[in-house]
Amino acid sequence: MTPTTTRATMTVPLLDLRAQYAEIRTEMDDAVRRVMESTRFIGGPEVTGLEEEVARYSQCAHAIGVASGTDALLLALWALGIGAGDEVITSAYSFFASAGTISNNDATPVFVDIDPRTYNIDPLLIEARITPRTKAIMPVSLFGQCCDLTAIRAIAEKHKLWVIEDAAQSIGSEWEGRRSGSMTDLGCFSFFPSKNLGAAGDGGMVVTQDAELAERVRLLKDHGAKPKYHHSRIGTNSRLDALQAAILRVKLKHLDRWSEQRARNAALYHDRFEGSRVGRPWKDPRSRHIYNQYVIRVPRRDELKTFLTERGIGCEVYYPIPLHLQKCFAPLGYREGDMPHSEAAAQETIALPIYPELTEEQIRHVAATVREFVDA
Repeated sequence: MTPTTTRATMTVPLLDLRAQYAEIRTEMDDAVRRVMESTRFIGGPEVTGLEEEVARYSQCAHAIGVASGTDALLLALWALGIGAGDEVITSAYSFFASAGTISNNDATPVFVDIDPRTYNIDPLLIEARITPRTKAIMPVSLFGQCCDLTAIRAIAEKHKLWVIEDAAQSIGSEWEGRRSGSMTDLGCFSFFPSKNLGAAGDGGMVVTQDAELAERVRLLKDHGAKPKYHHSRIGTNSRLDALQAAILRVKLKHLDRWSEQRARNAALYHDRFEGSRVGRPWKDPRSRHIYNQYVIRVPRRDELKTFLTERGIGCEVYYPIPLHLQKCFAPLGYREGDMPHSEAAAQETIALPIYPELTEEQIRHVAATVREFVDA
């Protein structure tokens, strides 16, 4: 039954980038002005500075700025020579870019179900999906929590496979003390504006410990040219521009503080949902969770979404259709029931506001409104 009681009106957006900008306005405006006055809009010291800073922050030897998180994945696959006839194992429950980039490289995505607690790929199910055509594993560190990269790397080493971490949602998260992006052959970040470290548009980065792989990505993202106009490979144009790099350099200085505030907000939600029918996010004790999203599980999820939206509370469903059931992948032959945990997550989960600038009053209001519906 849908509750009929009326709560005091309080609008709480899913994300409030205006609040973030207000806090760092002077730094941001100075950074943009610096680039405009330099007229160095492509490459230059802002991009190289960000690459060095992200590499250091992520405990990696190399970082290469690219045009988007999707391009980061495409270029990582490309740099590893993965293409027609190859298979790449990945999660059935994620944003489309992971599987889409595999297909765009003419390889075949092979889907594996998730651990229902973390929503990350279940390492115990990976080995059964390996075939002679498998060339890589692409785990997705979803919602701000690293996959079990220790187990995944052990499988990859046993079968001589590459590992590409889709770390689009997990910059700064950790697994057993090591930063996301640093534990695999290549790690791929997204700087889409809604991410914990978001640009004022698209942007991405590939990180690695391997100098040869880093050089391949650098070559491929700039038309395969080195030096200029001398093309040893056919590459593409996927450059991170200087304006985005300057903005990201400002934000990177605040990232750990923002991640701590997100964790604080998550703890407040946890307390507010104690004893309710709300399924709270589970944090693996081996991880540092940065809460790119705060995702709960509830009965009648779609009705709750409507209920919250009507009351001015931002929320989002990540993701309503698991990848193995997407129409474009129908030729792969998957059927409903093949990935039960992914399918259940697609039907039962919803993300609540978790951005750092949320007040305790706002969190109490969101949690009370959720409980008003769920516990009715």
